Amino acid sequence: MATAIELSGITKRFPGVVANDQVNLTVEEGEIHAICGENGAGKSTLMKILYGMQQADSGTMKVHGREVRFVSPTEAIAAGIGMVHQHFMLADQLTVLENVILGAEPTKALGRIDFEAAREHLREVGQAYGLTIDPNDLIEELEVGERQRVEIIKVLYRGAKILILDEPTAVLVPQEVEELFRNMRGLKEDGATILFIDHKLDEVLAIADTITVLRDGKTVATVKPNEVTAHDLAELMVGSELPTPETTESTVTDQVALDVESVTVLDEDERVLVDDVTFRIRRGEVVGIAGVEGNGQAELVDAILGTRPVHRGSIKLMGEDVTLLPVRARRERGIGYIPQDRHREGLLLTAPLWENAALGHQTQEPFVNGIFIDRAGSKERTEHIRKEFDVRTPNVDVHAHALSGGNQQKLIVGREMTADPIVLLAAHPTRGIDVGAQAEVWDDIKLARSKGMATLLISADLDELIGLSDTIVVMLRGGLVATLDPAKLSPRELGAYMTGAKEGAA
Repeated sequence: MATAIELSGITKRFPGVVANDQVNLTVEEGEIHAICGENGAGKSTLMKILYGMQQADSGTMKVHGREVRFVSPTEAIAAGIGMVHQHFMLADQLTVLENVILGAEPTKALGRIDFEAAREHLREVGQAYGLTIDPNDLIEELEVGERQRVEIIKVLYRGAKILILDEPTAVLVPQEVEELFRNMRGLKEDGATILFIDHKLDEVLAIADTITVLRDGKTVATVKPNEVTAHDLAELMVGSELPTPETTESTVTDQVALDVESVTVLDEDERVLVDDVTFRIRRGEVVGIAGVEGNGQAELVDAILGTRPVHRGSIKLMGEDVTLLPVRARRERGIGYIPQDRHREGLLLTAPLWENAALGHQTQEPFVNGIFIDRAGSKERTEHIRKEFDVRTPNVDVHAHALSGGNQQKLIVGREMTADPIVLLAAHPTRGIDVGAQAEVWDDIKLARSKGMATLLISADLDELIGLSDTIVVMLRGGLVATLDPAKLSPRELGAYMTGAKEGAA
């Protein structure tokens, strides 16, 4: 079998960090090749080098036997390589067609865009790879799985024969994962080569033809799925067995920490986003909210935090009505927040870690002394977070963008946990992080839960929801449609409730 990709001795250094250390990777044509490793193991850096987003300090790259050195993604695309990023790069207000051709628009006389030619090419690509979708649909109206399909079509439209998929299942429910895997197998049958980055080892074993494991920037193993188990892969990645989120004993008390009563939230056009939602969370309890993204979970969290107004209903924290209080007052009264998008909402990427550790708590000690920022106190607290939550960084003056995704997430979790919140709003707290960092976040939540913290957990990882939660409620089209006992629930059953295939309380 011919070789599609051959990377030899790839080394990439950043200040204080060796991201890739003599990495070797060989990918055969027409195979699905999975790349596993902890956050910080060097997976993303390696793929960015292959895609031309970064350049290696040393080592060689060959594509279909020809040595290359890409200085931009444009060159990688010209060589037939496409990348689907974990965070979708789509314009919500544009149609599918407009997103697909953006930057690669066919033109006719006087430089006008030839939409008919583009539409025909899109139809041909969709039919060829079994990825049909209405080109006139607006991106903002599509489900997550459909948006991902658009991202894949976008790279195929540009002629890619080698696809890099970065954490493609992170936001999908089980049924959508199955559809993605069918699409991947179809692409493989049509001759595509797929590099697949994933932290969910059962998925890696289900879809990959070959698996390469990176650890500490080095290649530690290349194996076939029939040669290893998930526990074997976890040990190769982190040196320990595969962790689980399961909670063995209840810590739920009788004291209500958060009381959400008949809350309705509207958008700017007065469309209902959250529809008459009522639930309570007691101290020591984790309530999980399940739902396909776009069904009101994010808007509900915004309403509880105070970044979005409540049209009707009330929110009480430890019996106090906080419905009309600003975000700062709610935070000072004990609401912690792990945002679903750490880059957009959780961090200042160009600021040092000690400034990031103060975000949301900048009006409280030890981050302030009177009306002035307490730089020494902030650095001392950040150093405590670094040690307590194993944030791997040379020092607290490093800028946030220099950290891997897992270490960025652990900084955010540590920032919120060290503030001892009464209620923690945890939106996708382990999205895009490896099994080692994931287990540490689970342990942090379990420990705080045992000390009385109430947690509202939103996650697309159904095993995480079922394992951590004391109760699960399902949101569909803005309303709560089911209340479920995690002990009597499988991920497939939960996915059925989330998609509306199954209804009612259990």
